[in-house]
Amino acid sequence: MIGPTGVGKTEIARRLAKLVRAPFLKIEITKFTEVGYVGRDVESMIRELVEVSIQMVKREKVNEVKVKAEELVEEEILNALIPIRKKRRQNVEFSYEDQLEEDRINSTRQRFREKLRNGELEDKIIEIEVEERSKPVMEFISIPGMDSMGINMQDFFGNLFPPRKKRQKMTIKEAREVLFATISDRLIDMDEVISEAIHRVENRGIVFIDEIDKIAVSGKGSGPDVSRTGVQRDILPIIEGSTIMTKHGPVKTDHILFIAAGAFHMSKPSDLIPELQGRFPIRVELKHLEKEDLKRILREPKNSLLKQYRALLATEDVNIEFTEDGIDKIAEISYRVNEETEDIGARRLYTVMEKILEDISFYATDYKGQTITIDAKYVEEKLENILKKEDLSRYIL
Repeated sequence: MIGPTGVGKTEIARRLAKLVRAPFLKIEITKFTEVGYVGRDVESMIRELVEVSIQMVKREKVNEVKVKAEELVEEEILNALIPIRKKRRQNVEFSYEDQLEEDRINSTRQRFREKLRNGELEDKIIEIEVEERSKPVMEFISIPGMDSMGINMQDFFGNLFPPRKKRQKMTIKEAREVLFATISDRLIDMDEVISEAIHRVENRGIVFIDEIDKIAVSGKGSGPDVSRTGVQRDILPIIEGSTIMTKHGPVKTDHILFIAAGAFHMSKPSDLIPELQGRFPIRVELKHLEKEDLKRILREPKNSLLKQYRALLATEDVNIEFTEDGIDKIAEISYRVNEETEDIGARRLYTVMEKILEDISFYATDYKGQTITIDAKYVEEKLENILKKEDLSRYIL
């Protein structure tokens, strides 16, 4: 994907991954170096993709057991509030008083259960048993090919040192989250999660390699150019198809989709080594964003900038309304600033919007309960002096 910054290269790839529920990883190629140099090994991108996939599958499995987990969490919280009596042993007679006591406890637990479900006890302090945090992960960073293959000491020694537990006081609201995470982990099979995650990586994984143009070398390079060429050569086998070792087992990259992107304003795709050019046979050029594109970006997305600013100022009880001519003017100015200074695509909308709403955001408490209309005249008043001076617009917008 060839195109200037801010035209949506990353977003296209991210939406594609979301549509097909594929594990997605965006990495910047500039953080990697050739094996032998100080820096990250290119194989670590596959290991990161596996971790992303594991978290993705785990969330799905947790959703499947959510109802059961919430029931168990409720029982744990009730046990902390009103401990249940130990079950009577066989052949031991249960007295009438004991039976009355048990009925009383059950009745109390039922009342508290209703209060819990109605959210009446969220701030009450209880004491629960939690696992102590595991020891930090040790990473091999000096051995080539072992980059980011972290080894957790708990995993390394297995059950030789079982996790230590401690009693901790917290509110019921906090306890819900802690208990839900612990109980969910017990209910799901992590071996099944890892197996499914690796299968998804191998068959549907998407790696978005950004700033590929930064490792392009024109002519015979020396110094840092040598490492850039080395990074290109290190990527070749991964893109073509190879087996990468991870702490969860081997992962084949044959069917992983690799998407590379770059602005290529200082270099061109032909500056990449010929072998790498051949690994990316489909090339797409994205155009600069026009005024109409910027208008659509302002209005159409689910979490558009206009909606974000409305919601942000609504927290201060300030209502802002954008008129059609106001939106049109914001898009027009953003497009003009991109043309006259530096084209940063849709990101320009954020800097322009921030400047327009600067005073309202800063003095929000003074506008409490008011409705402010952002029209073309308002936008021009806020940006008039800045737009007249190119140096000022370059600095501020």
